[in-house]
Amino acid sequence: MLTEFTHITIELIGGFIGLLIAVKIIGKRQISQITPFDFISAIVLGEILGNAVYDKDINLLYIAYAIIIWVLLLYIIEKVSQKSIKLRNMIEGTPTFIVKEGKFDFEKIKKEGLDFAEVLSLLREKDTFSIQDVDYVILETSGDISIVRKNNNLPVLTLPIILDGQILKENLRFSKHDENWLLDKLKQFQANDIKDVLYAEWNINDDIYVQKRENT
Repeated sequence: MLTEFTHITIELIGGFIGLLIAVKIIGKRQISQITPFDFISAIVLGEILGNAVYDKDINLLYIAYAIIIWVLLLYIIEKVSQKSIKLRNMIEGTPTFIVKEGKFDFEKIKKEGLDFAEVLSLLREKDTFSIQDVDYVILETSGDISIVRKNNNLPVLTLPIILDGQILKENLRFSKHDENWLLDKLKQFQANDIKDVLYAEWNINDDIYVQKRENT
């Protein structure tokens, strides 16, 4: 039993030192700016240590070797990607405009694996409650967003009432209106069918904003 504890202690200390060195070499990014590639790399590095510590057939030398090889690969990728924009874009991705000139780019949103609820949540985290206050929204490679606002108006309570051709009934009830009112409002935007609307929102001033699908 004592030998097993000694084995684990030695490998944990050795692995801990190895990870400190690895982080010093490749872990220069802030956590909030981590890319998917960085995230996966960190997981793999942790798995190398985690699996090795509890395997009696693997000693400290094997752990050090695995960490060195993995860090070396990451270091090479980092240096090569610094010299090649194409390779860097392929590995880390590129920032994406998910809102252009005040309108959602639905194809880009889908391509990035997001849905409206996630996009709206990201906007609210940036104290932006209405798409009408936004000129451009950039989805960064870290998963965070950058916003170019139209003005500096104070936020107004705004709720989405149509997302991708579907009515958000709870939000519509909150607005104290029904579907007939909504359909009448949509006609002002030459939208005769809910399914023709990509996105619509209501604000506390009882105004609505409507963005129709591109093919309508």
